[in-house]
Amino acid sequence: GPTRKMPLTARAMDFFQLFVPDNVLKNMVVQTNMYAKKYQERFGSDDAWIDVTLTEMKAFLGYMISTSIHHCESVLSIWSSGFYSNKSIALIMTQSRFEKILKYFHIVAFRSSQTTHGLYKIQPFLDSLQNGFDSAFRPSQAQVLHEPLIDEDPVFIATCTERELRKRKKRKFSLWVRQCSSTGFICQIYVHLKEGSGADGLDALKNKPQLHSMVAKSLCQNASGKNYIIFTGPSITSLNLFEEFEKQEIYCCGLLSARKSDCTGLPPSMLNNPATPQSRGQYRIRMKGNMSLICWYNKGHFRFLTNAYSPVQQGVIIKRKSGEIPCPLAVEAFAAHLSYICKYDDKYSKYFISHKPNKTWQQVFWFAISIAINNAYILYKMSEAYHVTRYSRAQFGERLVKELLGLEDTSPSH
Repeated sequence: GPTRKMPLTARAMDFFQLFVPDNVLKNMVVQTNMYAKKYQERFGSDDAWIDVTLTEMKAFLGYMISTSIHHCESVLSIWSSGFYSNKSIALIMTQSRFEKILKYFHIVAFRSSQTTHGLYKIQPFLDSLQNGFDSAFRPSQAQVLHEPLIDEDPVFIATCTERELRKRKKRKFSLWVRQCSSTGFICQIYVHLKEGSGADGLDALKNKPQLHSMVAKSLCQNASGKNYIIFTGPSITSLNLFEEFEKQEIYCCGLLSARKSDCTGLPPSMLNNPATPQSRGQYRIRMKGNMSLICWYNKGHFRFLTNAYSPVQQGVIIKRKSGEIPCPLAVEAFAAHLSYICKYDDKYSKYFISHKPNKTWQQVFWFAISIAINNAYILYKMSEAYHVTRYSRAQFGERLVKELLGLEDTSPSH
């Protein structure tokens, strides 16, 4: 849960600024102004440009975040006369001023000579965000490594032209997270870029389990020695990785696939389906030290690799139609924690910022801001302030937008 107690009067902005404090926003102001100056020195002066202020930067973020609640096709729809127009917030800043800030917006204006990382324009912000996640929240023992749903709302997708859709699908990065499976709080973000370096590119990442293990190690670099139980999907699950994690006192439970997983060191007899038909709930086990390979049957064969649960401990999967199906405890735990993450995706993925810029670093930035707001809401729900105001996720987002824009209305939104 949260590491600090927030007051009863805490606002949405107070929770958001646990992760994106004023010093980070001030840096955005400085870097944006520096980039604007550099740009104009190179391409000619822009008489319409005036240095951005901290108040304007907050309003700029507020406009962008508003697209996560109303899912408008473009952030510029706020100033239009169409369905997505929003007169109540459009008066805070003119459309032309917003477009100027959007044109020059930067987090790192200059590239240092030592920089080789493709995310250098956003890395300081990601590092600051990670520090905020680490200091504001203590996760539960059980955590999940996965790719969260970060695509647009299906209704919004349906309004796109085919050309726009193809353009949106060409995302040049993969976003992975380590997530507390009992609260949904995202503890760590890892961004893997699709770069021209071949073996480390995103296309290779989708095909080579060893690169997935690199992602897993990056996500768990701060988890060693804490006895966490990490749940993984087939692309990450592997004997070598789990054994390496066990040395760091990180324990694992993962779904195994003969096609997607790295099956090096596992007995082939357990990877092949038995010739004799099996009844639901039957399972076979092979062990090596603390590691168990479980083959469980339920309308198909499911294989699990774990060193976090004893294979002889019994569990049960409850199905609405077929009732209780016996299984090892590891299978029950995996199903429970994965179903929670599915519920999280269903609830929170629709609140990702709809603005999709062409530049990869900006795409990553808006995804990271969206995750920070979702985390802020989770902390708000666990605080005493929630019992006073009881905002839904949409209402919390609306409050945050109004507070960033400096609107004084403090009544609950409906």
